[in-house]
Formats: sequence, structure tokens, C-alpha cells
Amino acid sequence: MKLEQIINQPVIETERFDLRPLRRSDMGLIEHYASDERVALMTTSIPHPVPPGMTEAFVLRAMSEDRDEDVWAMDATKDGGPELMGLISLEKMDRNQSEVGYWVAPIFWNTGVASLAVQTLVEANPLDNATMFASVFQDNPASARVLTHCGFQYLGDAESYSVARNAAVPTWTYSRKL
Repeated sequence: MKLEQIINQPVIETERFDLRPLRRSDMGLIEHYASDERVALMTTSIPHPVPPGMTEAFVLRAMSEDRDEDVWAMDATKDGGPELMGLISLEKMDRNQSEVGYWVAPIFWNTGVASLAVQTLVEANPLDNATMFASVFQDNPASARVLTHCGFQYLGDAESYSVARNAAVPTWTYSRKL
């Protein structure tokens, strides 16, 4: 029996679910949800379709001690809920800053999961950042509402490349001073 590697990343509790580091057993649900075109189209990095081996490589990177991004699963098993509802991450940047990224499985859309995850991560501030940034595609106003609800301020328009769309997509960029 092989024990899962424990990494230097905290479990962050909310009333509804925990944000916990990824583990190998998450691969199936991550791949299932990330393979949904509606999820992939709203991210910069998830291709559609998801190629073989991509999810495993992502989880192994997230479990690595020398990673540049901390990734948490939104896990509601403590209250008998689902083991994985989505992912949220902090990508380390220079000058004591990080970028927040998240996606929620479509079955959990419009349930407050994303807002609670973002707000909890901001309040916990596990990387002790001075500022967090986030950007969303302009055709995803629900995600923009999550950020403004959590105290992020609009900075401006930009564009980011979306692998699933194979195109540069207009974005709104936000920041939150901590």
C-alpha cells in the first residue's frame, strides 16, 4: 500500500466544505468535470477534449513540493457531500502577490460554492500575500460577480489565450489588497 504524499499546504475549512490539497484519488472527478466543454471554455489552460495523461500530470504537479501553484479541492465530504465540487488555486507571483484561479463543476453552479471558496481563500491568505489578482473571460459574468462579491476591484480589460477556444479571449482583470 502506497501512502499519498503530504505536501506543505493547509486544509482551509468553511461551514459547507473544506479546501484541501489535491490527492491522486481526485484524478477521476477532475478529469470528468474538466472534460465538460462548459468548464474548459471558461479557463485558459484546460483543453477540450482533455488529452490522455493531462489530469495526472496536473495533480502530480499540484502535489509537488517545488510547485509554483497551490491547488485545493472543494471537498464537502465532512457533511456527507461530494468529494470534489471544483478547484481553486493560487499561482505564486513576484512582489508578494498571487493569482486566484477557480472552476466549479456545472452541477454545482449557482449554489454559492465559488463565492464561498474565493472568500475563504482570501480570508485565510495562506501565502501571506499583499495582493491577489484574478481575471475572467468577459463572456463569464457569473465569475466576475463572484470576484466583486468577494471584494475584488476591477482593474481593466485585457485578453488571455484559451486553449479550449484556440484563441485570445477578452478578459476583465481584478485585484484585492490584503
